[in-house]
Amino acid sequence: MIDKRDILQGNPLMVGLPAEALDALLAKCRLRRLVDGEYLYRQHEAGEAMYGVLEGRIRLSNSSRDGRELLVMLVERGDWIGEVSLFDGEPRSHDAYAVGDSLLLMISRADLDSLLEAQPQLYRYFLPMLCRKLRLALSYVEVAALYPLSARLALRLLDLQAHYSAGDGEVMVPQEDLAKMLAVSRQAVSRELKRLEKAGVIALAYGKVCVLDSDALRREAEGGAV
Repeated sequence: MIDKRDILQGNPLMVGLPAEALDALLAKCRLRRLVDGEYLYRQHEAGEAMYGVLEGRIRLSNSSRDGRELLVMLVERGDWIGEVSLFDGEPRSHDAYAVGDSLLLMISRADLDSLLEAQPQLYRYFLPMLCRKLRLALSYVEVAALYPLSARLALRLLDLQAHYSAGDGEVMVPQEDLAKMLAVSRQAVSRELKRLEKAGVIALAYGKVCVLDSDALRREAEGGAV
């Protein structure tokens, strides 16, 4: 049986939320199921709910007019998405769709607004998460503008390891997705990954990367030699 409380408490958005507020959120949560490839929402749509991933994975991405995709992130179990549009009132900034059959918690804009109107002091529990997302977005802009591909790849692998590894250093991400995250060709990412593998920093397998030496990867991210 899925423990909704664990999902809510396990995300930085909800850390420190008083028990009574957590219970109020849980009372308003509904479940939503998606099949593989089904869209949760599309770019430019109005934001009417935020979602917590209980099972499966959600892909967040943007596409250019010529069909090129920029992969923003892969959202795993325990992560929450969609809250930014609820707070700023602006449309969705990217597409979100299921990778594999997925199960999500859903809290509507109306229910969240009702709770915050009754208890405005709760806003302070949501602000840190919004600030963290802003800092993360700004860091990605900085890295894209100032860092070479080798450092950008190392930083992204460290980020994926920190947030999505089961503790064994293994990151389930295909090389094509890494390329889309970094807005470069798959061939360019493949060359860098093979160089890191030859140096003993990572090990490659189908659809995944295993980080063997995090310290060496950090040196790479800082512009040093592996």
